[in-house]
Amino acid sequence: MQVYKFGGASVKDAEAVRNIKTVLETVDAQNTLIVVSAMGKTTNAMEQVVKMYFEDRNGVHASLQEVLDFHLKILQDLFPEKQHSIYEKVKLLLEEVKGFLAWNKSPKHAYVYDQVVGYGELLSTTIVSTFLNEQGFTNTWLDARDCIKTGSQYRDAKIDWEQTQQEVNKHIKPNHNYITQGFIGSNENNFTTSLGREGSDYSAAIFAYCLNANSTTIWKDVPGVLNADPRYFEETQLLETISYREAIELSFYGASVIHPKTLQPLQRKEIPLYVKSFVHPQNGGTKISREDNNTTSIPCFILKKNQVLLKLSTRDFSFIMEDNLSQIFQLLHEHRMKMELIQNSAISTSICLDNRFNGLQVLLKKLEANFKVKCYEDVDLYTIRNFNGEAIRQLRENKDVLLEQRSQETFQLISK
Repeated sequence: MQVYKFGGASVKDAEAVRNIKTVLETVDAQNTLIVVSAMGKTTNAMEQVVKMYFEDRNGVHASLQEVLDFHLKILQDLFPEKQHSIYEKVKLLLEEVKGFLAWNKSPKHAYVYDQVVGYGELLSTTIVSTFLNEQGFTNTWLDARDCIKTGSQYRDAKIDWEQTQQEVNKHIKPNHNYITQGFIGSNENNFTTSLGREGSDYSAAIFAYCLNANSTTIWKDVPGVLNADPRYFEETQLLETISYREAIELSFYGASVIHPKTLQPLQRKEIPLYVKSFVHPQNGGTKISREDNNTTSIPCFILKKNQVLLKLSTRDFSFIMEDNLSQIFQLLHEHRMKMELIQNSAISTSICLDNRFNGLQVLLKKLEANFKVKCYEDVDLYTIRNFNGEAIRQLRENKDVLLEQRSQETFQLISK
């Protein structure tokens, strides 16, 4: 089989859904498992539902109504017949969300988040599967939660690979087309779990690994893997072929076109990954594979916004030793703070963090009990892979630089 993944931009409206059919016809897709993300900004909208649940219960109904109205507009364009069964299916899915929020007793935000937000993917795949079946692309709708089995670390669940392999073998048959969800799985109690924000790419890689797929293709609104995000950098270049190793490095440092976890299972079975444009599906895009064909001469620029820079020193001006670092790392782990960069000197440590789980304020109180702490919020972390002098000069220009660090292949800069 082959695995395709379509992200939110590729299903943002009715015209985009029709374009999926065009893509599948253009590439003559057969024997394909298709992973689909939530439509457009639905994940943000479902996060708002969760926010209202915890902060203002009176706002839940209005937030859910916005989600329903958005999907109804797409349905009215794709399925003009008002009595079509898809309307009832979509409404029932959102009724399930209402039902969960009505009987839920758990105060745990991460648990509630996973039970609610994943409905964005359930809605999108229900619509896409129905539309494609009516357009002649015969497919089976598959609940990813029946296949992708995980632990119970909500919002960032770890894969149970052995059980996932068993379930994939059970639910997926060769010579069929399937439509399924990205981002979600389930734990041993069959509660929904999620693989982390932007985890749909990872879902595609998990299915590809378990299916021994011939290839995986991620369909994007860009020509392929570029050497920089065109939203923030000018004159970007397409990387036509890169190695797994370089792609993993780029994703590790935050390249948004590929999810950081996606490449490892594909590399293990040497399954090539293509990143292609759903606007121009006939174009080659980028191929990521085992071959050592990395375009090393092209500097690659990566920007991670809204980061936090902490500068820590001991209160008695003693050296930062192993016991200090051990204490700091333990606190970062406890508060689920992802460390993006660390720089040590004899009497201080600087750490750049991603505060994606909003644990910063509690962390700061605990750190301040033992260390002097300077905190810079909303900083930008820039990374250049395969840097040269001109690339560094351009990056530094007109920036208030707080920290720099370089290795043989990587240059990093933090600015306010």
